[in-house]
This record gives sequence, C-alpha cells and structure tokens, in this order.
Amino acid sequence: MSDKLLQDLPLPVVDFAGFGDGTSSDALEIGKKLLQACQNVGFAYLINTGISQAQADDMLAWSRKFFSLPPDIKQLAPHPKEGWKHRGYSGIGVEQLSQMVFDSNELAAIRKNAPDFKESFDLGRTDSPHLENIWLPEELLPGFRDAALSFYYACQSFQIGKLLKALSLGLGLPADFLGQYHRDGDNQLRLLHYPAAPAEVFSRGEKGRAKAHTDFGTATILFQDSESGLEVESPSGSGQFIAVPPIPGAMVFNVGDLLMRWSNGMYNKAAIQKLSSSLLNRSDTLKSTLHRVSALAPQHGTGVVKERYSIPFFMGPDVNALVDCLPGCSSEDRPKKYEPITAAAYIDMRLNAIFV
Repeated sequence: MSDKLLQDLPLPVVDFAGFGDGTSSDALEIGKKLLQACQNVGFAYLINTGISQAQADDMLAWSRKFFSLPPDIKQLAPHPKEGWKHRGYSGIGVEQLSQMVFDSNELAAIRKNAPDFKESFDLGRTDSPHLENIWLPEELLPGFRDAALSFYYACQSFQIGKLLKALSLGLGLPADFLGQYHRDGDNQLRLLHYPAAPAEVFSRGEKGRAKAHTDFGTATILFQDSESGLEVESPSGSGQFIAVPPIPGAMVFNVGDLLMRWSNGMYNKAAIQKLSSSLLNRSDTLKSTLHRVSALAPQHGTGVVKERYSIPFFMGPDVNALVDCLPGCSSEDRPKKYEPITAAAYIDMRLNAIFV
C-alpha cells in the first residue's frame, strides 16, 4: 500500500506484518499503534492479518449464493424468535438497530419506524453449549456450511493469535491477558445483504440500510465488497459522518461497547453530555464509535441504489467472563464507572433490544 494512499485514507492503518507470535519488539509497536487508533478514532484499517483478499472474496461469493436463494428456501434455516440466539437467517425487515435503549415502551416506539432494509445469516463455533448453528439442508447449497465455518475459524485464529494480543500489549498488559477471557466466546460471523432499491425510497425515509449505532461486543472486524456505504462518526464527535470505502487487502476494525466499558469508558450519550470538556477530550479510553450504512447515489441512469454485501465478525468474551475495569484503566482521579457484569448478561440485554 503506497504512502500516498495511506495519507488519503479516512482511518489509521495498522500493519500486522512482522507481528509473529506477539513476543517481538515489532509486535509491541503494532500493539501501541492499534491502541492509539482505538483511543483516537475507535476504528482502523488492518492489513497483512493473515486473512487474504482471496479468502474474503470467496466468502463474499458464498454469501451472494446464499442470499440469491428463494425466500422460502432461506427460511428453512430461521433465526430463533429470541434475539440473543443470533444464529440462522433473518429476513428483510426483521431487525431494527437501537442505540442503548432498553425500556420496552421506548423500544416499541422505535419499532414503529421503518426497519433496516437488509437480510442476514449468522453462525458461530461448532462446539458452543449455548448457541447451536442453524443450517440449510446441505443438498440445497452444497459446500456452504464448510466454507462458512472455514472462514469463521480463520477470523477466530486472527482474533486470538494476533488481534487480542496486540490490544493487550498496547494496554501494557501481558500478551495473553485479553485472550484468557475469550477462550470459549460465542463469536458471531454475520453475512449481510443490503438489497438494491429505488433511490427515492431511501430519500423519503421509507427504507434505510443500517442506522447509526455502535457494536456491543469486544470488537468487530469487517469485510466489504466493492460497494461503499459504511460511514463512521468523525472523531471530533461533531455528528458528521465520514465515508470508509473498502480497500483491497484490508479489513476494517472497530472497538465495541463492551471493550469501551472494560477500559472504563463512557458510552451513554446522556452521561457524556454531563462531562466537562477536559474529561471528554481525554484519549486514554478506547472509543466505541457510532457508525452506519448509508444508501449511496444510484447507478447512473437507473435511479436504483446497488445492492451491497459485507461480512462482520463480532467478538465477545466467554459467556461467564466477569467484565470489570482493566488494570491501569482506573485511578483515584478516574474511579470505576461501572459495576462488574458477566459478558452473557450484557450481550443478551443488547441483542434482545434489536429485533422487531
């Protein structure tokens, strides 16, 4: 990747080439650079991760095959009615992202608005005692299951072998510190399809792709097709969003709410507004940043916004892991903001709030 391209990108770039097993001085520098991106933006492009563009392209091709199936076939692998059971297929209009809203009356009011115009398929590890994968019969899409699981475990390998080690090193902790909380986490690989639609239905507010939200686990890595649409709130917190185009060979990384909480950060907007400017501008917290998926300009002469595919890999701790303030993230002048909470209690609360 050229120096000129690096300068023009909207996010910092963290290069994992030379990270190895996490014991070298190069690994420590990579960890520091990743931590800086987490503190300043909450997002970054990651390159040389060990997951190739060819692997991502192959999984995106499988995603297209799955979503091109007739609706009645896709519904043979249905997402359970419980929001926290994030496995299987969810059709268009089933989800509506909400941001830190848990009151039943408030959620009911939000759900009266147009739901997200997207469909998804979720899967996870094969040995979870809590969440069982839900698949189509193999003969309906031969090879899909094996391809999806292979990509899931490639993402998990990067998570455990490099990403969490880099975050731990950046925080001044032993390389395996965060990894010991993620040995049996119920991560989620999500295939997403945003269908094509007339531009006017988006401009009138009848449909939307994904409203502004934060992710609620430890962290997320994202693979995109060639269609843009991802936008991230400006680090200044101005409410302005900047486009994050797909870059060949790069994945997008972002901090989740749970990691922000873990680092003693503040993610409740009402609480943030009460902070003094000196506290609001401090950069020692890992930021979970608002982002959204917007419908871009229609194809020339068609009036139709093109379809878009993406694949996020959502990471979470072991379900029984007790999330308390990380070492070094609290002090006498920066006391702990939160009581300890298990990962399961927190994630389930968030998942149950997003299904219509």
